Amino acid sequence: MTKMELFENIRRDFSIHGKSRRQIARERNVHRRTVRQALASPIPPARKAHAREPKVLTNFMRKTVDLWLDQDKNAPRKQRHTAKRIFQRLKDEFDFTGAKSTVRHYVGVRRRELGFGQMAFIPLDHLPGHEAEVDWYEAKVEFPWGLEKVQFFQMRACFSGREFHMAFPNQSQQAFLEGHLKAFAYFGGVFDTVRYDNLSSAVKRVLKGRSRNQTDRFLALRSHYLFQSEFCLVGKEGAHEKGGVEGGVGHFRRNHLVPVPSFKNYDDLNHYLKDCMAKDDQRIIVGKCSPISEDWSEESQKLRQLPAEPFQSHELLNLRLDTKGRISINTNHYSAPITLVGRKVEARVHTHKVEIFHGGKLVGKHDRLHGKYLESLQLDHYLELLQRKPGALERSKPLTQARKKNQWPDIYDSFWRELKERYGAAEGTRQLLGILMLHRSHDQDLVHTAVKLAGEYGSFEARAVKLLLDQLSKSEVTAPPLQDLEGLEKYDRPKGSLNKYDILIGPMKIAQILSPLALLWEALV
Repeated sequence: MTKMELFENIRRDFSIHGKSRRQIARERNVHRRTVRQALASPIPPARKAHAREPKVLTNFMRKTVDLWLDQDKNAPRKQRHTAKRIFQRLKDEFDFTGAKSTVRHYVGVRRRELGFGQMAFIPLDHLPGHEAEVDWYEAKVEFPWGLEKVQFFQMRACFSGREFHMAFPNQSQQAFLEGHLKAFAYFGGVFDTVRYDNLSSAVKRVLKGRSRNQTDRFLALRSHYLFQSEFCLVGKEGAHEKGGVEGGVGHFRRNHLVPVPSFKNYDDLNHYLKDCMAKDDQRIIVGKCSPISEDWSEESQKLRQLPAEPFQSHELLNLRLDTKGRISINTNHYSAPITLVGRKVEARVHTHKVEIFHGGKLVGKHDRLHGKYLESLQLDHYLELLQRKPGALERSKPLTQARKKNQWPDIYDSFWRELKERYGAAEGTRQLLGILMLHRSHDQDLVHTAVKLAGEYGSFEARAVKLLLDQLSKSEVTAPPLQDLEGLEKYDRPKGSLNKYDILIGPMKIAQILSPLALLWEALV
């Protein structure tokens, strides 16, 4: 008998059968307090919570969860803890043995106290290989140069749920196009339709309904891969028309970017994203029975084949070098060989690099700068001019940047000082510039080794470095130290003696005495 049925019988005995409270308690074998509760209300009162510490989710763990949720107030809005993430951290960090529902219930209570609501979505059905969705999202990442807001490109296959993620410094059109290029290569084919927000990289102007004026470069991308594009409605109406990629963004960010990760550079970050994508291929999406990898094996067969040639996502610019040997791209400057001052060059602007061509030949390559009024200057581009103006080397900005990038070994400074002491400041600097020009035709490590050996031999001269470099290039081994002279005993010879020539001294003296007398006799006769 349930407590609700017990209350019903008690009320029936009292009201209909006219039994007293004492009699009812005795016959039903309950306390008179229970009889009073039943007569006061047909619904049993709620059970009181125990004041003792829970056995599984202890008070210490609850305080820890409260601390995490409190820290989330200052964390990026889309990089906050969920109940699932908290459950995983409790298992990993505190050996939590309870159920996920226990954590979800506690976190749900706390989140309701914070006033967070729930969103509703309509489930959709998708054909294999037919649709994909694209979106950008943000997350903060710690780099050696500081905390940075990183832009992530995502493409998601609607049928299988397989996702591609790639990190970029910004949401430029080059990044947008390169994201497609890498995503299609990752999936190994092209979807029939790709759905987007109204991104400025693809849409120049929003027209009535779903009509759009699209950018030329996005149309070139579509023409190359031959897929159809669909755009969501503007505003709240179209905010959830691509719920798959929106949900994928949230899952990926919460599970792989919380807490805020730290990497050396963007290459390391993108390698990490590849590992995360491989792990996610083995997970089972809620509502499905098979992992993503199995559904993808079915969907991959329905994709359209990739074009024979990859799409050129970079931007082509024809620019003229200024008097300082630089070109300007979005207020940032990049150096090229100083001999091309005043001439036009072709710049290929990629997401992470800038390549400079002249006459079909690559003459400069730089990491792309993201900011305003920044400069990337390479010392090699200015060597010819510095040969005529050697005094400018020490205070030149290309040399300063080379030092900051650890491209200027300490051995060069000591070698430079010796050159200036021997040949003077101007000629010594020219000798050093001649050594720097050797980098154009020889491996950098070999040049450094040759300079080091020349310093050990005391041969502070550009010609000595060139000679050692030629020997190292041929043998590809390190030359032996000069002081190693063992094994030369076989060339020893006895010292010569001039004692045998002493017998010639007597006749030479007689000849010296008789020679003037002979001349006098000839004169008298």
